[in-house]
Formats: sequence, structure tokens, C-alpha cells
Amino acid sequence: MSIDPTPVAPGAACCGEYASMSRRGVLRGALLGSAVAAFGGAVVRTAPAYAGSAAAAAGGGNVLVVLSLRGACDGLSMVVPHADPVYYRARPRIAVAADQLLARDAMFGLHPSFRPLLPMWTAGRLAAVHATGLPAPNRSHFSAMEEVEDASPGSSAREGWLNRLLGTTPSSHALEGVAVGDGRVPTSLWGAQAVTTMRDPGSVTLAGADQWDKHGGRPRSVSTLWGASQAPLADGVRTALQVVDDFAPVRATSTAPANGAVYPTSELGKALAHVSRVIRGDIGSQVITVDQGEWDTHTDQGTLTWGAMRGNIGDLASSLAAFFTDLGTTGDRVTLVALSEFGRRVRENANYGTDHGYGNVMLVAGAGVKGGRYYGTWTPLVDTPDSDVLVTTDYRSVLAEVVRKRFGASTAAVFPGFSPATVGVL
Repeated sequence: MSIDPTPVAPGAACCGEYASMSRRGVLRGALLGSAVAAFGGAVVRTAPAYAGSAAAAAGGGNVLVVLSLRGACDGLSMVVPHADPVYYRARPRIAVAADQLLARDAMFGLHPSFRPLLPMWTAGRLAAVHATGLPAPNRSHFSAMEEVEDASPGSSAREGWLNRLLGTTPSSHALEGVAVGDGRVPTSLWGAQAVTTMRDPGSVTLAGADQWDKHGGRPRSVSTLWGASQAPLADGVRTALQVVDDFAPVRATSTAPANGAVYPTSELGKALAHVSRVIRGDIGSQVITVDQGEWDTHTDQGTLTWGAMRGNIGDLASSLAAFFTDLGTTGDRVTLVALSEFGRRVRENANYGTDHGYGNVMLVAGAGVKGGRYYGTWTPLVDTPDSDVLVTTDYRSVLAEVVRKRFGASTAAVFPGFSPATVGVL
């Protein structure tokens, strides 16, 4: 049993800080200091709160999928404030023309690459909340990601908001919280509750328990070795064995997308296909995280005919459209929130790109969403070299509505010391 030491590739990101970031580097110390068991390509982070088999947990519950747009996406390109004249003055080369926008209202419109999601918008299942963000500007990728995912400013506790949400649920098993991606525990899921991370559903296996193990000797031998052990890693190994057993319904679920869904061949498309399979397997997972990287567009953010933004938004839209098509009626209990660590500056730079900023846009889709409209309070833009989109809605207020209305959880327990404002998106 081992953890793959390969760092996460930063893709085409050009920011020095973002390009040098490795989630292995971020989390290595935490992993080495906790009860962690690795098996196949998956990792279980155990905790005293682990209560056994997921089989005892009721299926069919609500699910929250949190999609992190890593690298700080440009919300001004995703949801364009076409009625604000400063937007066009500050971005003479990369601004999106108003007549090209989708779902345009008096102030905003969607980038045309969102077209695959237009049916969800029209059906009221997709909404956008603009001018969201942290309580104060933070333009460091590393520290902003940590702050967004801890969601408890000023606290020194190593604990993510999704782990705190899991702590408010009656059951406690390691498949309630799942990260699909690089096999490492994201900050949002770190904490007292047991969680599981995986590259894909096929990785949730016990190494050696394959076609050559015809009589099931490998699981028996591991159980015999660790079953009564008091060694520090024993709890992790026992939990891992239980997770492999509890994951059986997902392994039995077809790998083929349902309802005619066709996912992009991108990393995000593959990851969301895995997420759908986990949800359709109905193993009691309540929160699932997934990432989309390469949003750090200092250079070549581009226009409607070329550049990174067009491709990133197109991949995001096509992947999400396929995901909800794949889920079918199961999607009636799945809410997805997409957010980024911070936004970009108002003014374009000399390289057809934008630099680190402050306020941004959040997307909310699926069950319970009052969609087909834009939310948030807009402050007119200013065209100076360091001007930002000003934050008028703390991002936790959006998340708090999901926590309260989809899970019936205490927002005070999930976001300590924070009093959420009413957004109305759910």
C-alpha cells in the first residue's frame, strides 16, 4: 500500500505561485500526521468519529457537489456586466460583445461558450451570483484557497467547512465525504470526520485482491494482520477494508453514462463522470468535491475566437451539461456549487490576460436552485490599474443557503462566527 508521490501538474498556468503549487506539498505534513490508509489509487482519512459501514446509512439523500475552479477564474468574462460601460473601456481587446451574450438581462449575460448549459438556465436549474468572495482581498493562490476552504477566518484549526458539515449529520462513515481527483484530501474535507479520496471508482480496491486472488485470501490476510492491532495505522486499514466493501454498489454501477450523456474527454469531464457514478451507486455520499484547473489567465486569456477562457468555459459547460443529463431524475437531489479562490482585475493587461483580483462569480445548479437569473449587488466598475470587482456578497452566504436548505444543518456550526446574509438563490 502506498501513496502515489507524483505532484499535481499545473497545466498551462503561468502565475509563478500557481505553477509551483502542489497539493502534495500543501498536504504532505497533514497526511503524515494522521490516520491514513491508502489502497489502490484511493486514500481514506480516518478519525475517531468513524462509525462503521455505510450500508447502515439511508440512501437517496441530498448530495452537494463542490466544483473548485482552481487558479482564479475571471468572473467578468464568465458573467459579463454588459451594462457597465467601464467593462468595455477597461478591456478593449478581450471584452465579450453584448450582442454575443446568452441569457442577457438588463445588466448581465453569459459568455457564449456556456451554450450547452442554456437549457438548464432556461429551465430554472442554473443561477449565477456575482460580486462574491472573501471578506477581505487575498491575492495569493495558496492562502486564498486555504481560507476559502477552511471558511473560518481567524481560526487556527485545521478543519474544512465540508468536514464540519459532515459533523452535523446523524451518521458518520468514510464515504459520506468523497473527493474525486488526485487522491489527496482537499482542505475543505479535512477535519475530524472520516472521508475518502479517489482518482476514480476503479481505484477503490484492495491491492492484490484481483483475478489472481481466486479464494479471497488477500482481504482475509489483511484482516487477520490488522483486525486486532493497536498500531497507529490499524484504524485506517480497518476503515479502508470497510470502504472497499461499502463501495461495491458503485463498482456494480455501469461505467457508461446514462440518458445519452456525452462527456468531454477532458479531466473535468472524466472526473464528473466518476462523480455521477458514485452518486448513482447510492452509497450514502453527501458531499463530493472535484477540481477544474488552469484558470490562471495572466496571458492569452483571449477572445471569442481564441485563448484559454473560451476553452475553459466550454469545457466547464459541456461537462456540467453531461453530468446532469447523466444523472437524470437522480439529479433532483443533487446541488452543485462552482467557485474559485478569487477573481481577476477589471483592466486587461498587455498580454491579452488579466491579473489577480478580488470579487468573482459563483454558479449554483441543480436541486433547489431558483435559477434562470442573476443574483448579487453590483458596484459600478472603476478603470484604474489595480481596480477590482468589489465583493458585496460573502461567498459563505451562498454556501449557507445550501447548508441550511438542502441539509437542514446549522450554519453556525458549519461557518462559526459568521452571520449569513439572504441571497435567495435557493
